[in-house]
Parts: sequence; C-alpha cells; structure tokens
Amino acid sequence: MSARTILVVDDDDEIREIVGLALEVMGGWTVLSADRGAGGLKLAREHRPDVVLLDVMMPEMDGPTMFSRMQVDPVLRDIPVVLLTAKVQVGHVQVWDSLRVAGVIPKPFNPATLTDQIDELVAEHRRLGAHGRRQPHSA
Repeated sequence: MSARTILVVDDDDEIREIVGLALEVMGGWTVLSADRGAGGLKLAREHRPDVVLLDVMMPEMDGPTMFSRMQVDPVLRDIPVVLLTAKVQVGHVQVWDSLRVAGVIPKPFNPATLTDQIDELVAEHRRLGAHGRRQPHSA
C-alpha cells in the first residue's frame, strides 16, 4: 500500500512545518505544501492528493475561494478538504457553514492528534456522502 498524500495550504511557514512534521512522522503521510491558494490548486491538479488541509485566511485567495474552485474542477471536486482556522466562534455563522468540507480543525491544534482528527473527519465525510453539516473538531 502506498503512502497517503496530503496537501497542506497555509501562508504561515511555521504552521506548514509543524503540520508537515506531525503528519509525516505520526501519520506516515506524504506531505505536499503551498503557501497560497493558487499554488495549492496547481499542486492539487498535479498530484491529486488524498486530502487537502486548507487554511481559511490567506492573502490573494482565501481557503473558501480555493475550495470553491476545487468544487468546479472535475479533477479536484472529490478530494476531501479539511479547513484549518483560528476563527472559530461557537454559535456564530461561519464562512464555511455552507461549504461541503470534510471538517474544520481550530488553531491552535495538537500536532500529536492531528492525524487522527483528519482521519476521523474524512471518514465521517465519506460516510455522510459529503452532505452533512460540519462542526469544528475539538483537539
């Protein structure tokens, strides 16, 4: 069985490094990374990752915009996307509420449990057929 591949798209170098190390070392993932949405779309088309971990707030193209572009691309639309954000407020309408993402992981996150969180969210997303409403996943 080949290693699973995840694309991490975040404009914060430290977040990309921490996430990459956690997923490679603890999860056995092959990690691709991009610091902007446009670069993330290019890498997603080239490599067709198993999952995309996508920051919500980025310059030039934010996470929800990148996700929307993935949804209209026949090559990318079935790739599960997990959002990573510092902007979680319980009880408030969130920008991702109307998106069919696999889930949302709030920052700060626990690198030791990140692989399990992503696996659980993607498994639930597949069980629900990408139609269930997503709530932030607690660490």
